[in-house]
Amino acid sequence: MEIRLDHIVKTFDTTKAVNDVSLEIREGELFFLLGPSGCGKTTCLRIIAGFYQPDAGRLMFGDSLMNGVPPHKRNTGMVFQNYALWPHMTVSENIEYGLVLRKVDKGTREKRVAEALAMVQMPDYGDRPVNKLSGGQQQRIALARALVIEPSVLLLDEPLSNLDAQLRLEMRHEIKQIHSRSQTTAVYVTHDQSEALSLADRMAIMKDGEIVQVGTPREIYRCPANAFVASFVGETNFISGKIRSISNGSAEIETPIGILHSTSVYHDFAAGEDTICSIRPEAINSAEKIPPTAPNQHHARVIDATYLGRVEEFQLSISDDARIKAVFHNPGTNDKQMSDTLRFWIRPEDVTPLPAHNSHPRTG
Repeated sequence: MEIRLDHIVKTFDTTKAVNDVSLEIREGELFFLLGPSGCGKTTCLRIIAGFYQPDAGRLMFGDSLMNGVPPHKRNTGMVFQNYALWPHMTVSENIEYGLVLRKVDKGTREKRVAEALAMVQMPDYGDRPVNKLSGGQQQRIALARALVIEPSVLLLDEPLSNLDAQLRLEMRHEIKQIHSRSQTTAVYVTHDQSEALSLADRMAIMKDGEIVQVGTPREIYRCPANAFVASFVGETNFISGKIRSISNGSAEIETPIGILHSTSVYHDFAAGEDTICSIRPEAINSAEKIPPTAPNQHHARVIDATYLGRVEEFQLSISDDARIKAVFHNPGTNDKQMSDTLRFWIRPEDVTPLPAHNSHPRTG
């Protein structure tokens, strides 16, 4: 089922929780609404579910207008943050509950409950009390209960936030596999960037009730619309500068640390215009083996180092006013000491100039 939000507005008192949001979610897509607390993502989800009615705009499921349609007539399945399972029921009874409300016959109910349990890889758990399950198992049952009604749209409201870190990683894989098997259009709300990057087909980044950018995880990470997106989705270093010259997607940029060369220019800039260069910590490379003529070479003083096994993180001082973070993967056995000088370089494709002012929302 395709979902379309056309100029949706929702106001609480004097606050516009959702401000003129337009969005298309494709059939069968695992789509994420991502943003900080209070950005409007959960309000959007609740409008899709029918728990809130928009003050303006249209909500469409395919060719059907959903404005005014109550939640129980939208054929949506909802997975809540706290699972919302019935503690006095067995696993099968919890999953079956929505089918009972829909007056599905007993034989069909039993068949669909068995299929749902198999989909979440818990076929032998039907007779167990739900309050005897682990958090991860309860989350799977909540998914099975939402999917057993064969919804047109599956809605997930931060479903992994109550799980510990290791279980969240395991459940990410499970959710991706379950969605792949069900092929249901799914809308997933989270503030966890790594969750969204690892699971989403596409995502919308929200801020202050508005859509800032829509795209695939790779598009948003590599080509952020503005400084907010670059800093919210992953870590980045910002270096202010001025466009010195620009041509065919490449630019030379004057900065406090010298000239930076970029081949990742996808905003419209003119020579002399101010910019902010986004450089990811993992894009900073140790420079021992590069040719001396390579661009974007710099020296920095190590002011802090954190060894994490598979990576080592450095805080580097290039000048009194310029500090950056670097992440080196698979670090060797040589320790870098405080005040050591580190030579590094940045590939031109990893220098991303962004507007110095607030840019207009970008969608795709």
